[in-house]
Amino acid sequence: MIPTELIPSFLFYAFISGITPGPANLSSLSVALSYGKKSAIRQWYGIFTGYTIVSIGSVFVCYFIGTAFEKYVRTLSFIGLLYMVWLAFKQFKEAFTPQESLENDAGKGKFTTGILIQLTNVKIMIYCITAISIYSLPYNKDFFSIFLCGLILPLTGPICNLAWICAGIFLRKIFGKYSKSINILMGLSLLFCAASIIMI
Repeated sequence: MIPTELIPSFLFYAFISGITPGPANLSSLSVALSYGKKSAIRQWYGIFTGYTIVSIGSVFVCYFIGTAFEKYVRTLSFIGLLYMVWLAFKQFKEAFTPQESLENDAGKGKFTTGILIQLTNVKIMIYCITAISIYSLPYNKDFFSIFLCGLILPLTGPICNLAWICAGIFLRKIFGKYSKSINILMGLSLLFCAASIIMI
């Protein structure tokens, strides 16, 4: 597990990594703004599940594979980039779609969308690998202790993600007046996230 004296540092790192804009946070905000709490929470379950899969995968990467995983990060980065560009395109499309049509779209905010966002989210892959490598691996040699750290990580990012969902729910009335501008801004934000992947 994480040494007691490092817990404040870990929590701060987890908060900063979890609360900053990223594909999952921006997508959750967008779904909450456009479709409300029910759709956003349904997608959040997928985000949490995807986050857990990535976190547990990171445990195995850190413990068994180490630096050999580096070449695969670039491939996953490219997949994540394409997916974010696709999400941005959908935001631009929604900017010019009547609000009534959006509200009747029951397919938005899917559980599977949440999982896919996380499985292609290089931000959390790097976060999980970094957190395990810095806060657990140097102090624990047995797999079980590192695995426990991996189980804690999904409780960090998705909790911060709920803040973005709440923001979307509370701002939904404002969104109704400025939906076109907000969708364009969301699309541009997703493109910015995609561009940042190239810089990794």
